[in-house]
Amino acid sequence: MSDQKLPTKALHAGHDTSLTQGTRAVPIYQSTSYVFNDSEHAANLFALSEPGYIYTRLNNPTNDVLEKRLASVEGGIASVVTASGTAAISTALLVMLKSGDHIIASSSLYGGTFNLLNVTLPRFGITTTFVDSSDPENFKKEIKENTKVFFVESLGNPKLDVLDLKIISKHAKSLKVPLIVDNTVATPALLNPIEHGANIVIHSLTKYINGNGTALGGAIIDAGTFDWSSGKFPEFTNPSPGYHGLVYHDALGPAAFIAKVRIEGLRDLGGALSPFNAFQIIQGLETLDIRMKKHSENALCLAKWLENRKEVNWVNYPGLSSSNFNLLSKKYLPKGQSGLITFGVKGGFESAKTIADNTTVFSLLANIGDTKSLIIHPASTTHQQLSNEDQALTGVTSDLIRLSIGLEDIEDLKNDLEIAFSKIKS
Repeated sequence: MSDQKLPTKALHAGHDTSLTQGTRAVPIYQSTSYVFNDSEHAANLFALSEPGYIYTRLNNPTNDVLEKRLASVEGGIASVVTASGTAAISTALLVMLKSGDHIIASSSLYGGTFNLLNVTLPRFGITTTFVDSSDPENFKKEIKENTKVFFVESLGNPKLDVLDLKIISKHAKSLKVPLIVDNTVATPALLNPIEHGANIVIHSLTKYINGNGTALGGAIIDAGTFDWSSGKFPEFTNPSPGYHGLVYHDALGPAAFIAKVRIEGLRDLGGALSPFNAFQIIQGLETLDIRMKKHSENALCLAKWLENRKEVNWVNYPGLSSSNFNLLSKKYLPKGQSGLITFGVKGGFESAKTIADNTTVFSLLANIGDTKSLIIHPASTTHQQLSNEDQALTGVTSDLIRLSIGLEDIEDLKNDLEIAFSKIKS
């Protein structure tokens, strides 16, 4: 399917109807385990000398279709799906890193990811230096002897900064470390990080790819472009004590990382995706392209409207000519800038909370990427666990409201916010 366009791949990739009794829809294989033909068949599966299914924590036919489809739309060689986006990030990092290793990451990350890197991983001896990604040279400046990975979001949440992935990837390549890009907010409908040098792409499938707030999921997609034999990652070139002496790079070449994610990451960390959730996410993926166009169209229209509201101090959306990231958005996101908007309210913290409390079309909840429009005040919710300094690093201010723009009529969204603005005490 390599010559087909994304909308076609999102509908067809990975599903051979001849293998599923002709079902046009992908079936739900709601089974924990699979019957072996005999002991030799079982032994071959465990030895990786024969393809097949062993246990749903490792692989499942429904999940397999989703994995192939995601790899296809992102331009990777293979992928592994997980129970959540956070499970995807932690599994990817823990498969390749060990105590004493160092990460360089963009400071403008989703709050949960920032906490993982800033608080949790240091307990295991893995440290992170956060850099201002508006200048890609900052990644080069923070390189240490033990730096093993660069981690960024292609479109930061909630800062909405567009990163110059080509330059960052050049720095990663010169250091011989992989560049991991979380592409959740942009999605492959708007941006393919692998085309710009990313080695591994992460998704919270819970968001735009599922698209309707019904299923948690995550994905790790391997471009197959990183050389794991560089000497920096002995776990890939030495016999694995966790898998009967398998040397990943020798046995699997470009697929060494994604294979290790499955046969050690899923096996040992257990962040497997439910087949039922995989089925739901497949339904969302099928309409991703057309939805992202509408999300982006609605968001740009609303952002322009907000710029003219007297209650608003500032508006941040990459598609606006006033945005500091507008030029980069034209380079990396010419098809649309996704559905997130942030803006600052006159009156600060309390006024922002008032607006979040008084919408009826916008739902106040902690999610993004739904077909329905969503609103939240990060400083009092998703980022409240961070210090004021760390909130500022991630782009959160006390007056900031984050909107996830859905597919409703744009006039209804404007009217809903106008009513909420009227509740602010002057």
